[in-house]
Amino acid sequence: MLAYLPRPPTDTSRYGTFPQKPEIPATPGAPAEAGQQEASTTAAKSSPMPNYLSLPTRGSIIPREPSPPLSRGSVAAQHRPSDTPRCLPAAARDAGARCYPVPALSTASIPSSVRGRTPARGSTAVPTLEGPQSRRRKLLEEDGPVVLAGKRQRQRYVTKVGKCQVNLGNIQEKKRFLSDIFTTIVDLKYRWFLFVFMMCYIVTWVAFGTIYFLDAWARGDVWHRGDPAWPACIENVDSFVSALLFSVESQRTIGYGSRMVTANCPEGVILLMAQSIVGSMIDALMVGCMFVKISRPKKRAQTLIFSKNCVVSRRDEKLCLMFRVGDLRDSHMVDAKIRAKLIKSRQTAEGEFIPLEQSELNLGYDTGEDRLFLVEPQIICHVINRHSPFWDMSAESLRREQFEIIIILEGIVEATGMTCQARTSYTEDEILWGYRFEPCMSLEKGAFRVDYSRFEMTFEVQTPAASAKELQELKEQEQQMRSTLSLCWDHLLQPCAP
Repeated sequence: MLAYLPRPPTDTSRYGTFPQKPEIPATPGAPAEAGQQEASTTAAKSSPMPNYLSLPTRGSIIPREPSPPLSRGSVAAQHRPSDTPRCLPAAARDAGARCYPVPALSTASIPSSVRGRTPARGSTAVPTLEGPQSRRRKLLEEDGPVVLAGKRQRQRYVTKVGKCQVNLGNIQEKKRFLSDIFTTIVDLKYRWFLFVFMMCYIVTWVAFGTIYFLDAWARGDVWHRGDPAWPACIENVDSFVSALLFSVESQRTIGYGSRMVTANCPEGVILLMAQSIVGSMIDALMVGCMFVKISRPKKRAQTLIFSKNCVVSRRDEKLCLMFRVGDLRDSHMVDAKIRAKLIKSRQTAEGEFIPLEQSELNLGYDTGEDRLFLVEPQIICHVINRHSPFWDMSAESLRREQFEIIIILEGIVEATGMTCQARTSYTEDEILWGYRFEPCMSLEKGAFRVDYSRFEMTFEVQTPAASAKELQELKEQEQQMRSTLSLCWDHLLQPCAP
């Protein structure tokens, strides 16, 4: 439960998602490297910037060029611990200029047009720092998103395949399970289910066989074996094995005519009637359980797939959290519905700790977008607005959060008419900020074709690293500024009164 508590903020920039290195103090005796530093500064200014839009001031957004496309569908492709941020020179930093981290791009990933305009870097090696400051820089270099993703390995609430990782213990009233014996038997694993299935028949056969043998022993049929003049209760039942065979033949109606109940004893007729009734009840229960066990839609959920990652990007000028769902079968789900839950621990204003609190994520309940016609893969969108729990979350704060998003897809199986449910989950490490899903549909020979090899593929897009709340505030400030300028301009254009 404590794994979902928020962590303290790290030493990062306000809107960036890459850790910054501490400033290296200028060493005496290195004036010859000033020209090389200016050249590297010019190269840093002309090199492509990441897809995140940095916000130096709260009045405007400065767009920057996106970086070259990296490997699609992987978290390690967008964040590399070896990326080195380039900052302004020491003079500019002393003057109060702000430093924005930029990932270092390899020569192979830079386009030829950019490489032609970028000046060559100096080959002078920077001396390695010793002491606590160098160790601190190494820790900051290792404190990348990829390393943090490896450190955040924790127990998930729901696995990627939809299994709930919750174990129930210390249940006192276990007799409640016997009151619902049908569901209890169906929920058993197959090895235990088959064991119960066989034992139900074997126990009844042995029980009634023992009763038949005791009746024959009490009446003396065992002691008059082979006597044709003796009035036996059950013919040819003179041992336990023969009594067991008669029990099996009576319950399964597979008798061979050599053993039968006679009219010499009324208890034999009563026992035969009782075994017939008990056998019919066991057949109804076991056959019903076997049918339900085989036809359960649990395996149908394995053909409903979800994307491995969520993406955050803009859609219709709104910041949205998106993921993709698909159905691998030709028989479609009827009345498919999708919903999402946010699992996150929090502490109330009164100091109460709520572990694994569940809150709903709006996937379009008011507009009906949560009802799917799941014929082709669809991208499900959660708009981050004022009612969203991600309203205050930016690309930087996403790295410090700990939560889990549970996705639940429900529908009716067209073949059997049973309700099917598929589940998956996403943690904060599986959310890609500034990406979109690639299209996987095409028109081919008069029909639409779905290429599931592109189901997981994403591509990088230009997305601001600020939260939806900050973007809305900036938008309102710009609108207010425009209205103020428009009023001032109208006032200047008014003719002067005589």
